[in-house]
Amino acid sequence: MDNSVASVDHDVWVVLKVGRGKVDRESIEQGRDYQMGVPEVTEVADPPSLSRALGKNHIRNLFEDQRRYLDYFFDKLNFSQVQAFTQLCVNVTGTIFFSGVGKSGLIAQKISQTLVSTGTKSAFLSPTDALHGDIGIVGAQDILVLLSKSGATEELLRLVPCARAKGAYLVAVTSMKSCSLVNLCDMHVYLPLERELCPFNLAPVTSTSIQMLFGDTVAVAIMQAKNLTKEEYASNHPAGRIGKRLIFKVEDVMKRGEELPLCREDDLIMEQLVELSVKSCGCLIVVDDQKHLLGTFTDGDLRRSLKAHGEKIFSLTVGEMCHRSPRFISADARAVEAMQKMEDPPSPITFLPVVDENNVVIGLVTLHGLVSVGL
Repeated sequence: MDNSVASVDHDVWVVLKVGRGKVDRESIEQGRDYQMGVPEVTEVADPPSLSRALGKNHIRNLFEDQRRYLDYFFDKLNFSQVQAFTQLCVNVTGTIFFSGVGKSGLIAQKISQTLVSTGTKSAFLSPTDALHGDIGIVGAQDILVLLSKSGATEELLRLVPCARAKGAYLVAVTSMKSCSLVNLCDMHVYLPLERELCPFNLAPVTSTSIQMLFGDTVAVAIMQAKNLTKEEYASNHPAGRIGKRLIFKVEDVMKRGEELPLCREDDLIMEQLVELSVKSCGCLIVVDDQKHLLGTFTDGDLRRSLKAHGEKIFSLTVGEMCHRSPRFISADARAVEAMQKMEDPPSPITFLPVVDENNVVIGLVTLHGLVSVGL
C-alpha cells in the first residue's frame, strides 16, 4: 500500500512517498532507510486550497442578501400582533420574563436587560433552571415570553405546563406560524423569516437578527407609552457617562466654603496673587460684603494687566481690572449644562461662579472638576 505524507518547509510544499513498514518522524527528516528505503521527495507546484478567497464583492453580496431577508421580515410582519403584545407589556402589573435556549436564549437575555434599563420590570428565566426551582419566582401577574425560531424547542415545551400552573400568561415568539409552542401559549407573535443567511440555511444568523429587532423596537414603544423621561432613564444608569450627564447637578461637583477664591473689588491685585495661586481655580470671584457676584478676575486678566500697565499694577485694584459681566450658573442646573456654558462663544472659559436666586455666590464649578467626575 502506498502512503503519502504532506509537509511544509519554508513555504515549499512537498509530498513524501513512503512504502510499507513503520515510519517515524526522525527517519523521514533524516532521509534514513527504515524498512522502506529513502523517502522519495516530490515538489508540488501549488499548495492545496484550504479556503475560498473572499473578495469585496462577495462580502457586499452577503450584506445585500441579509438586507433582503430583513426587508422580508419588515414587509411580512403582522403589526397587529406586535401592537397587542406591546400593549400587554405596558399593562402588566407583574414582571415580564423572557426565556429561550441557545442563541434565542442570548437574545431573550438582551431584550430583558433592555427593558430593565428603560424602566420595565423584566428578567431572564433559564428554562433548565426553571425546572429545578427557579419557576418559583413566576406568579399569576407575570408574563412569560418564549423565544424559539422553530417553536419546537424541547426545553421550552417542558417549561410551558409548569409556568401555566403558576398562572403566568404565556407568549410564543417564533418564526413558524404553526408549531407545538404556539398551540400551548395564550398569545403568538410571528416573526417572518424567509431563510437564514447561512449557505446551509441552518446557522441562526438572520432569525436572531429579527428577534433582536423585534425586542428592541418593542422596548422603545414601551418607553414611549410610559412617557419615560431622560432623568428616569439616567437614574437606571448612574455609573455610565449617560447617567452622569443627566443625573449630576452643579451642586454635586462645585467647590464651596473655604475652597472659594473670593475677594473684594477694592483689594489690590498684588495682594490677591496668593489667593489666586493657592486656590488653584484660575480665577478670583469678586463679591461685595454680602457676597453678591460683581465680577471675575482670571490669571489671564493678570497677564494682560502686567502687559498693559507694567509697574502700575502694584497700585491697581481687582475691581479696576475684573470682568464685570461674567457667566454664572445655578446650583440646581445639570452639570453638563455648566460644561456647555463654559464652551459658549465668544470664547471658552474653565470656570463658572455658582449663585443663588439672589445673585449670592455659593460655589464655583471648574472644567477640571467636571472632567474628573467623568462628564
